[in-house]
Amino acid sequence: MRQIHISSYRPAGFAEKYQRLVADTVIPYQYDILRDAVPGAEESHAIKNFINAGRALRGEDTGDGFRGMVFQDSDAAKWLEAAAYSLAVFPSDELEREADAFIDVIAAAQDEDGYLDTRFTIKDREKRWTDLLEAHELYCMGHMMEAAAAYFEATGKRKLLDVMTKCALHIYRHFVEEGRDGYSGHPEVELALVRMYRATEERKLLELAKHFVDVRGREPYYFEREARERDWEVWGNDASDREYQQSHAPVREQQDAVGHAVRAMYLYSGMADVAAETGDAELSAACRRLWESVTQKRMYVTGGVGSTVHGEAFTVDYDLPSDTAYAETCASVGLIFFAMRMLEREHDGEYADVMERAFYNTVLAGMSLDGKRFFYVNPLECVPGISGAAATERHVLCERPGWFACACCPPNAARLIASLGKYAYGETHDTAFCNMFLAGEVEFANGVSLECSTGYPYGFEVRYDVRSGGRIAVRIPGWSRNKFTVELNGQEYVCEPEKGYVYIDAEDGDRITVTLDDAPRYVYASPKVPALSGKIAVERGPLVYCFEGADNGGDVLSLSLRRGGRLRAEKFDPNMLGGTAVISAEALRTADPGALYTSEEPERTPVTARAVPYYTWANRGVNQMRVWMPAE
Repeated sequence: MRQIHISSYRPAGFAEKYQRLVADTVIPYQYDILRDAVPGAEESHAIKNFINAGRALRGEDTGDGFRGMVFQDSDAAKWLEAAAYSLAVFPSDELEREADAFIDVIAAAQDEDGYLDTRFTIKDREKRWTDLLEAHELYCMGHMMEAAAAYFEATGKRKLLDVMTKCALHIYRHFVEEGRDGYSGHPEVELALVRMYRATEERKLLELAKHFVDVRGREPYYFEREARERDWEVWGNDASDREYQQSHAPVREQQDAVGHAVRAMYLYSGMADVAAETGDAELSAACRRLWESVTQKRMYVTGGVGSTVHGEAFTVDYDLPSDTAYAETCASVGLIFFAMRMLEREHDGEYADVMERAFYNTVLAGMSLDGKRFFYVNPLECVPGISGAAATERHVLCERPGWFACACCPPNAARLIASLGKYAYGETHDTAFCNMFLAGEVEFANGVSLECSTGYPYGFEVRYDVRSGGRIAVRIPGWSRNKFTVELNGQEYVCEPEKGYVYIDAEDGDRITVTLDDAPRYVYASPKVPALSGKIAVERGPLVYCFEGADNGGDVLSLSLRRGGRLRAEKFDPNMLGGTAVISAEALRTADPGALYTSEEPERTPVTARAVPYYTWANRGVNQMRVWMPAE
């Protein structure tokens, strides 16, 4: 399977609401952030850095020089990528002019040899390629390569693609032709190079991606040697922490997801890309092994990954605390990248199930409903007065900030949402795949075209009106495998899912109707997860629900759910939290005994607890929140 072209999907319904929010609010807001035009927000300086790098190359005064994180270029690259996707769906002369003007600035910041990184062009020019562990040169260039490929795909304009091809060939000369040691401290360039290869058909780019995958983790260990040879550093990262950088073993020998979660997801995505292009069975098997480690032992019910603030990292199997969870937004974006690549490799609904879980829960929760505030960390429990205050929970916030000094997550969420159609729909030469239920019109390169109508994720009937027929594969989510129906032109279509998909040979004018299970349900964790012993969560469709103080008298901590108690989905309310459906649950409220500890059994009162989708939390001020509730 391959993704559809970005312009092949015209959104409607829930997807259109979010993609228009990105187009109309998020992209303009983030552009203003990048050019430091939002009063009170953390200064970005990202666009100014490119301007100043161009001045440095022309021998002019660089003014205020370079400012921001060493990877500040990547914020601008991800914004540009999001803008490209948005232009493909919602053409805008103004946005295209802004993007073209910025591309001119980027091109002027490229060194004659192809190098492109504003930090090292403005200052420390002699230190280029000497701190791959921390300096993020390959990471920044990788993100700009992704932006270049996306902009070319969306607009047909080659200027940035040519700039980044020149940059990629510079990297190839340095690491392959000249034989310099090293690979990325923060993986990203690997998947970007494969994407550039697919856009340009320049074989050296695929060769370079494979090179970076192949040399990672081999002895002698590069980062320790690099650290001994240089007399400077960015943050003082421990070069001997091999798991943190996923270089503790050659990638084909790695067994478990370890280290920095975002880096892991990007690396595994790049590995899957290289395996797909080269037919490397051993590399493909490693991807499957790592996938199982992530999704079967180290993933939150929300699709969040990375359970500790220490290193923003994976820890060990089944260590999934709710209150100190890290679950960075970027890590779930990366998990979706990895899932899509695994789905392209093997048509199995398991991958789309995870992709959908991560999107509707952690990724959407990473952005406020108005598109102007963002979470970096996505906890599954928040208690004002402890969260953000206790030393162990200072990373956990109960409200989204407007921006961050380290602002990788906001533009990452924007580019994912803006390109969602490419994840929802895929194709082979003879089959159109419906991986996620996004309303709108879709035209596949294999000749199939259809219109999807649905109220998903709150409506559970999905209708496909087939305009141009062919073989269509519709995913049946894992949570609905025991209760679903498929109709073709009003008649029951008897079928058994094949690895999570039903396959239908449809003709022009046919209507396919899929009806999924609309019942709210309890979710139980494995007893191997110590943090969740005796707790249950609530889901409906793809949505994980949470209990907020705003809906429960300000106090969630005294609530426990009745085990086996009735769950009821209330009617969809278009005026609540941007349009949502509340779930009510039978619960008990425990009275406060007035003492820290007591030997007397506390009084419990039957109550009705109310839950809202996790992605909507923290949009009504600071209040308590829990996903996993005690059960009695």
